[in-house]
Amino acid sequence: MSNLVEAPLLSAFDVKKEYDTPVGVLEILRSVQLIIRKGEMVFVTGKSGSGKSTLLHLLGGLDRPSQGKILFEGKDMTEMSEKELAKIRSRHIGYVFQFYHLLPELTVYENVLLPTLIAGKPNKIWVKEVLKRVRLWNRRTHFPSELSGGEQQRVAVARALVNHPAVVLCDEPTGNLDAENAASIMALIHELNAQEGQAFLIVTHDEEMASRHERTYRLHEGVLVPGQRFTPHPEVSPSPKQIL
Repeated sequence: MSNLVEAPLLSAFDVKKEYDTPVGVLEILRSVQLIIRKGEMVFVTGKSGSGKSTLLHLLGGLDRPSQGKILFEGKDMTEMSEKELAKIRSRHIGYVFQFYHLLPELTVYENVLLPTLIAGKPNKIWVKEVLKRVRLWNRRTHFPSELSGGEQQRVAVARALVNHPAVVLCDEPTGNLDAENAASIMALIHELNAQEGQAFLIVTHDEEMASRHERTYRLHEGVLVPGQRFTPHPEVSPSPKQIL
């Protein structure tokens, strides 16, 4: 059996992000360290305003760090031109936004097809397959305004996956959904992760949900710290007698 560890897909080293404001420098992230490998699911929690969305924007090449390095498959994204970053984003990174960001004048089908057109690789057969996997093929001619919140988020997930990205970045993918729809979206993400092997980095305010997974971090004072695994409440835990 090989002892080789899978090479990092996306990684951050000593990443810092700060902004100049009228009252001085505002530090959002400091010394962030993170490694994501193929097929992994990584969760990041943190209070509102802690910098979770900022971290996703940096990792996805939508913004640049003030300091540090972000590597995609070993290539330094902080040294890339805007054209090179756009190519990485369109071909290798998928995004699922909290507020869906669907184009209201396009149908479900057209919203999902659009990234393939931008990438210059339209693939109508795969668009159909992705919509079937998120169970929305029968709603393909509807417009976003005709869908429920849960359905709109499933369209957003399909759109994020349509170009076969290596990693999908999710910003509060269940934040605007009720408990039933939130559970459905998370089940779908797990299913797609298992089927397609994409890595997922999921930012969420739901610490209990995140803690049920192997790799969980909390963003605290600009630094990623390992989160705690979920342990059942003592009332539902087996007693020593039951174990014996």
